[in-house]
Amino acid sequence: MEFNHLYAFLTKLKINNNKPWFDAHKAEYQELRRDWIEFVGALLNHLQKTHPVLIDLEPKKCIFRINKDIRFSKDKLPYKTNFGMQINFLNRKDLFCGYYLHIEPQNTFVAGGIYMPPSNALAAIRQEIDYNAAAITAILSQKKLIANFGQLQGEKLVKAPKGFDVNHPMIEILKHKSFVLQKNFSESVTKNPMAFQEELITSFSLMDPLISFLLTAVEEVK
Repeated sequence: MEFNHLYAFLTKLKINNNKPWFDAHKAEYQELRRDWIEFVGALLNHLQKTHPVLIDLEPKKCIFRINKDIRFSKDKLPYKTNFGMQINFLNRKDLFCGYYLHIEPQNTFVAGGIYMPPSNALAAIRQEIDYNAAAITAILSQKKLIANFGQLQGEKLVKAPKGFDVNHPMIEILKHKSFVLQKNFSESVTKNPMAFQEELITSFSLMDPLISFLLTAVEEVK
């Protein structure tokens, strides 16, 4: 995967976000998409060795379409200006828990966890945090995790969630509406695709304890 080529294409697409330009450069896009699928496939092959639940997942099922859904959006530009990948440990469309990779000029990052879960899943996660405060505290206080991702990210409530006391020892975690770890990468890191792949594999591994905790919390949510 030539990420410099991808960054250059996405930069031009951002300036020329229209169908005539895209159609004229469709062959270039298709070549980049093939390379992207191959890169995602290499990541997936590694992850399948340690995560049997992913064994039947195909790379094409993990990547996003370049076309935007503009039906209900004020932004009518037709194309995304990034390449993305997600690996969901839950076989569901309404609930995502897993890894996300975002490739965009000056905005490349990897993330993992649960983003804006529905109310029943959010309630289950908060209940698990309340029941197993020691477990989530141990996960989020790991030195390697903090060195790579910093603190837990995600939108938070201003006040304590309903049913929890403002003085609850885990109140700052309980306020979260998303539970996400994120690490940004400079474009220089992606110049060596193999080294970048190793960086991503390390990031996924560090995320796994949080993801396992979240999966336990939502496993019985209907």
